[in-house]
Amino acid sequence: MAGRGEESEGSGHIGRLPEDCISHVLSLTTPRDSCRAALVSAAFRSAASSDAVWERFLPSDYQSILSRAVDPVEFSSTRELYFRLCDSILVDGGRLSFQLERSTGRKCYMICPRSMRIIWGNEPQYWRWISLPESRNVHDPSLLDVVYIVITIPLSTWKIALLGIRFAEVAVLLAVCWFDIGGRIDCQLLSLRTTYAAYLVFKFASRSFGLGPPPQLASVKLGAYASEINVCLQDDGDGNDGDDLEERRRRRLRDDGWMEIELGEFYNDEGNGGDVEMGLMQVRALHWKSGLIVQGLEVRPKI
Repeated sequence: MAGRGEESEGSGHIGRLPEDCISHVLSLTTPRDSCRAALVSAAFRSAASSDAVWERFLPSDYQSILSRAVDPVEFSSTRELYFRLCDSILVDGGRLSFQLERSTGRKCYMICPRSMRIIWGNEPQYWRWISLPESRNVHDPSLLDVVYIVITIPLSTWKIALLGIRFAEVAVLLAVCWFDIGGRIDCQLLSLRTTYAAYLVFKFASRSFGLGPPPQLASVKLGAYASEINVCLQDDGDGNDGDDLEERRRRRLRDDGWMEIELGEFYNDEGNGGDVEMGLMQVRALHWKSGLIVQGLEVRPKI
């Protein structure tokens, strides 16, 4: 009778297809669609959990990525591995953080501060490096609590709230006039035929200053392509970023408690463009700048 059995669960006659057939169809969709399909019926739920589906959603080089992991990645199924990689893991000796974009399975990377270009970064009177070895396991529930670290420098005493750290160290700007930071990543590591955006991930110390207007210059370069935009890490204290609307470009609070600001975007075609170069500088207005805390540079797909 109509309305009973498989049809009563909303799948209709398609629910009578062999499970491997349903799995093949789901593997041609997206991770998000597959999860939604699992709600249709028991047959769809079983098919949507199969290794054949989630193997298709993983990047083709996922075995290589796992071999580059700092710590072994444990999983009991391909589906579990997919969602494990949707959280960040450290790779390449901790120089990079890797994760999958949850809804599409495309690759995201973050460059650690030590692998970035930070002008005067090795001069202790200008920048300070804070080691947080316990923060490398970002999946430890205790890290959901705010970690307070008090550092004392000649200018003042800052209280810094650090949440959801990916790397063992962060870079803290003490005081510079010439501000110039950046980094690069091989586009072969990224998903092909994908539009990416580059972001600086940061926080502010409680007494930061000099990081608002006039704006900083953000740049992204890949091969012959180059973009430059004006951005402001901070407003001017009155809630204003300046007169140029570009200075307000996508600065937001992240779910992990850090801030990010978009530096620009690029299209990764076949992965043969070389290194993607990202930068942020303020070298024209030589006023003092202080209180920036850098977690890294992230590249992730535009959704």
